Amino acid sequence: MSDDAETLFERIIAGEIPADVVYSDDTTFAFRDIRPQARVHVLVVPKKRYRNVAELAAADPQLLADVAKTAEKVAELEGIKESGYRVVFNTDSDAGQTVFHVHAHVLGGEQLGLFGRHE
Repeated sequence: MSDDAETLFERIIAGEIPADVVYSDDTTFAFRDIRPQARVHVLVVPKKRYRNVAELAAADPQLLADVAKTAEKVAELEGIKESGYRVVFNTDSDAGQTVFHVHAHVLGGEQLGLFGRHE
């Protein structure tokens, strides 16, 4: 990671900024999004910072797998594993990424709309 400035997520993980924590383990941290886009909207971040999912996958595939496993654990804890859930990674500004510390959005708890454009 070339940018040494601490991200909002690093401050949340460190406990400097309060968050509604859903789950934490040795490598990942999950907390509720402050602007939920679904009934359940939890962010899953690796504790080690990478800019986006492509950077994470190239540098540490096991940590990416840990993020995916934590997303499933969050779905189980939130009671949406059986009904279905969506996991989304936004990569860079055009995709809507605003915090440049890779994070997965776990969304569910209701019928989600179709994904992408349909004409």
